[in-house]
Amino acid sequence: MGTFSIWHWLIVLVVVLVLFGGGGKIPKLMRDMGQGINAFKKGLKEDQKAKDKAADGDDTKVIDQEAPAMASTEEKDKAANG
Repeated sequence: MGTFSIWHWLIVLVVVLVLFGGGGKIPKLMRDMGQGINAFKKGLKEDQKAKDKAADGDDTKVIDQEAPAMASTEEKDKAANG
């Protein structure tokens, strides 16, 4: 009877946290954690939609413009020497 078990210490810790930490901090912390989880799930759904869209081929890009021709070595030398 002289020693406290882990459950006694946990109850004391919770009481101290609620009394000195404020009762509003714990619900705020839980609300923030829930919002973070929801944002994470939403991000996963958006990534999956993007992958599905890419698999369908809707986001293919067509480049019509030709790449500019590279200058010859002689032209580069003339430009460098003035």
